[in-house]
Amino acid sequence: MGSSATLAPTQSTSQRTRPTSRTLVNERRPTKVQVTTREPAMARSGRNADPLSAGSDNLKSRSRNVESRATRGDSRAAEQPPPAPWEPAASLLPHTSAPLASRVSIPPVASSAPQALQPRPLAELSLNGQEAAIIEDLLFVFMGFEGQYIRFAKGYNPYEERDRLSGPQWRILSGLDPSLLDLTQSMLRMASHYTALETFVDVQSREEFGAVNHALCASIRRYLQEYLVMVVQLETQFLNDKNFTLQQLNVHILPSSHLMAQMYGVALELLKRNALLDDDTDESSDSSDDDFDHIIEQLRDGGDLVPGNMTGKKICKGGVVLGLITKRLESLSGDPSARVLLTTLLRDASRPYMAMLNEWLHHGSINDPHSEFLIKEQKSIRRERLEQDYTDEYWERRYTIRDHDVPPQLEAVKDKVLLAGKYLNVVRECGGVDVSRKMQDVPNSFDDNRFLENVSSAYAHANGSLMQLLLTTHELPARLRSLKHYFFLDPSDYFNYFLELGTSELRKPVKVVNTGKLQSLLDLVLRQPGSIVCLDKFKEDVKVEMNEITLLKSLQRVVNITGIEQGEALQLTSNQPLEGDKNATGFTSLQLDYTVPFPVSLVISRKTIWRYQALFRYLLSLRYLETQLSVTWYTHASGTAWTHRSSNRMLEIWKRRVWTLRARMLVFVQQLLYFCTAEVIEPNWQKLMNTLREIENNCAGVTTQDGTSTPRASSSKKPHTVDGLMQEHVDFLDTCLKECMLTNSKLLRIHSKLMQTCSIFATYTNWLSRELEKSDPDLTGNTKPPNMTDDQWRQFLVIRGQRQQQQSSSTSKDGDTNMENDKNPETRMNELFEVIRKWESNFSRHLQILLDALNHYAATETVVLLSLCARLSTANQGTEYAGLRSEEEGHGGGS
Repeated sequence: MGSSATLAPTQSTSQRTRPTSRTLVNERRPTKVQVTTREPAMARSGRNADPLSAGSDNLKSRSRNVESRATRGDSRAAEQPPPAPWEPAASLLPHTSAPLASRVSIPPVASSAPQALQPRPLAELSLNGQEAAIIEDLLFVFMGFEGQYIRFAKGYNPYEERDRLSGPQWRILSGLDPSLLDLTQSMLRMASHYTALETFVDVQSREEFGAVNHALCASIRRYLQEYLVMVVQLETQFLNDKNFTLQQLNVHILPSSHLMAQMYGVALELLKRNALLDDDTDESSDSSDDDFDHIIEQLRDGGDLVPGNMTGKKICKGGVVLGLITKRLESLSGDPSARVLLTTLLRDASRPYMAMLNEWLHHGSINDPHSEFLIKEQKSIRRERLEQDYTDEYWERRYTIRDHDVPPQLEAVKDKVLLAGKYLNVVRECGGVDVSRKMQDVPNSFDDNRFLENVSSAYAHANGSLMQLLLTTHELPARLRSLKHYFFLDPSDYFNYFLELGTSELRKPVKVVNTGKLQSLLDLVLRQPGSIVCLDKFKEDVKVEMNEITLLKSLQRVVNITGIEQGEALQLTSNQPLEGDKNATGFTSLQLDYTVPFPVSLVISRKTIWRYQALFRYLLSLRYLETQLSVTWYTHASGTAWTHRSSNRMLEIWKRRVWTLRARMLVFVQQLLYFCTAEVIEPNWQKLMNTLREIENNCAGVTTQDGTSTPRASSSKKPHTVDGLMQEHVDFLDTCLKECMLTNSKLLRIHSKLMQTCSIFATYTNWLSRELEKSDPDLTGNTKPPNMTDDQWRQFLVIRGQRQQQQSSSTSKDGDTNMENDKNPETRMNELFEVIRKWESNFSRHLQILLDALNHYAATETVVLLSLCARLSTANQGTEYAGLRSEEEGHGGGS
């Protein structure tokens, strides 16, 4: 194909009148046919472009000398042998992911042209001829093409993308007059900037660089089009004005040169961030948070992990690009033209980002195919996984902030942006948001004055919508009251009945307990008429389960066991499995679970359910121990061996010591249970309910005439949010755990020893009754004691006969039975006194250690423990350990 076909329409007239010395340059002119059809956008005031047909008449005198010399050169070249044919041709390049990138092949460099096509040396031209040739060359160079006398530097390779991005270096053939050389070299910088920007637009418009880069390239492309219009205007003026000089050309291009330099500075910084150009600093190493879902999708589609020329580094896109332009705008705010340019670039580049932001703020969805938005969505985390963990994955990790990709404009409100979209996303998944409704009257760029107001209003709307959904539609307060009924045993009448019905099953070892039977018994009790819980609409969500790990081990497994300043302190470590208690029974392993639907599961999460279960198991252990001691009291009050007044005075003293110890233990357990329920759980529960009522009142608002609801002004200093409500709920449970002494390792150990002592005492009541009968001389014979009625004696004989039959059947298995029966009464009595002395000593010592520890922690951490300390001190008055001081605390606590 002929090279003349590539000439622009504005050059067709000049080719008929221009000397042959310029023909070669015109033949290499690119196909910029559309540029000349636009109206001049940068026309100078006071200059009118004349028709191009008059160019030949005005330039005859200037080009006559150049034409004659070119004719003599052609005649000498004809005498030489004909050179090899040189036929450069243009071709189409393959498509890339940048739809508007140039597909015309790069022309060959001028140095590869045959010698016959090389121009005459500049030294042979006059000063006017040099100026005319240089001006014409500059018009080509301004568009990125070589001229006859201005060519690419030897180190520059136009076929290398990295070289084109840096911008070509130019060299001027020797012989140019010094008066023209300096001025020409100063104008070549603009040509280098244009070539670099043209390549930058083609590269950064590729798909992997994201919508923000695409919008920035589109804005730069508009400036480049205006720049080409300016070049056409300058060419027209050069052809029509015989007095047009190099100095005038320099004056005309100064404003455009400054704008090109500013755009080149932005492009250069972006290219260095993307590692497309060499940079000494590695700023992309700060962000290692890759979007794994996006990488997996690329691999599934058969793509590469690293696109284009990227060398494994993070692509600079999205908020990083906007932040770079913003930072540059701040540093150049004193330059009016640069400020206007950068403001325009920032406005245009932020439009797709603002579209994503508005979609997130007003619809709760993310349309971010290039992973450049400040909110990252982990699509692998779905609602279907909520059965395993209600919020740990879905709420906390599905939507996160890309901290290194946040634009400066959103840095102060990024948390609001995250929460607004998260709240609205929950409402949308519950069918409360019409995603088909188009957004109207929303800001579409960062320079809009309503930008921050839009974020705040969207956040308030999303928070109010989700709060209304939780409190009204899904009845969160009723859910919390239901949890209190079951986990805090309030009221406990139904649960006492359940324990009575399930006693036979709960006494078994935990591995053989029939959980299905217990669940049926619980369902039966919950539907019993006359109970408060029978009216609970959520009773179907309560489930019975067994936990073989003891409460003490479970609490000691908690991270940061010395305190729970943060909710995460109660997160269990899953990489440390615990062995179950081999002696665990149904009573010690009984645990309730509660099923919560979405979106209430955001507030009542698995973390909070674990806290409820810990408090439930603790209260259940106290209630079960109280029941055991009550049974012991009943045995002491109704058993013949205990109610009979023995003739042995020492035996009566021993019985009174047993009764006193049982009473002290019962006081300890009852006072502790009362403290946990009435002085810890109930006051904190009332605070939580007051907060909920205040939130409900705010959400109710005032209904306007159009049916919309306007929230009332909150009376509290801090506005209520869904995250605030979630934190209030967690804080309530953490406070209860802390004030119930379940988050302090030392108090847990002391409390465990006391509970174990009381449990052993209650368990060995029957053994003490048998030993009492054997030690009482009035009950060992067959004669009725004088202070016993006939009915009591007959009943005692029946019980003793049954016990003797059981002992005789086990005589073959236990050879020491006869030896125990033959013990000396005095020896047996001494053993009984020794047993009760050890129990008294153990209980009193550990109780005093607990009192001293409570005094210490009440003064340093939790003042509410003073009330418990005062209550428990009555159980230890009059003992030898009542005066135990803190120096013995460490010894006692570790024993």
